[in-house]
Amino acid sequence: MFLMYVDESGDCGLQLHNSPTRYFVLTGVVLHERMWKNTLDRLINFRRRLRASFGLRLREELHAAAMINHPGDLVRIRRNDRLTIIRKFADEIAGCTDLNVINVVVDKQDKPEGYPVFERAWEVLIQRFENTILHRNFPASTTAEDVGMLFPDHTDDKKLTRLLRRMRRYNPVPHERSFTPGYRNLKLNLIVEDPNFRVSDHSFFIQAADLAAFLLYQHLQPNAYMRRKSAQNYFRRLRPVLCTHASTKDPEGIVRL
Repeated sequence: MFLMYVDESGDCGLQLHNSPTRYFVLTGVVLHERMWKNTLDRLINFRRRLRASFGLRLREELHAAAMINHPGDLVRIRRNDRLTIIRKFADEIAGCTDLNVINVVVDKQDKPEGYPVFERAWEVLIQRFENTILHRNFPASTTAEDVGMLFPDHTDDKKLTRLLRRMRRYNPVPHERSFTPGYRNLKLNLIVEDPNFRVSDHSFFIQAADLAAFLLYQHLQPNAYMRRKSAQNYFRRLRPVLCTHASTKDPEGIVRL
């Protein structure tokens, strides 16, 4: 079974309604259950090194956006060191070659009134997760019997649960190679159970998804501090684990809506 831990960066509001963010980024960190324990142990050892070097306790959440501008109790760690922690976390994720990272970006700048940002981003992410399992394109794929399960950070829980249930019965996807408009009903078959929501400060895997989503957003539209430190390029450190099968139209596999 493949597990996908999901977090987001940006908000779901449209710019027509004065949303403060141009992009909505949805990121899934995927690993097989066989690799879960070894990868968790690696992340725990990484956090122990951070504790020794920077005083970041294991129970403290590594929330990337807050680390930069709203550190709370982590203000005791110098800002430059907090940025170093983010860079080191990106390198640690990139070294976990059993992981794959799927990214979906909604550019809200040109979206019309009523465009369902949340639903479209999640539909595409879930479909790419299922397709990659189906075609056995994840590194750990060894059997055609694999299925997947979602572990999102708390979001609009009821809406996401309804969406996933609906996609098992009705999931219209446009024909990509057809000269005439049309849809296929590609019902989900490999994603089991409802989403299993997680609290981010209790999950190192959700924190990894949060970091990847944050770095992609900053790559697209960096804030002043990230730009000044050239940290908008940190997303590129994740290239070894990016799921390029998610989109053949993008060299980094980013699905752009």
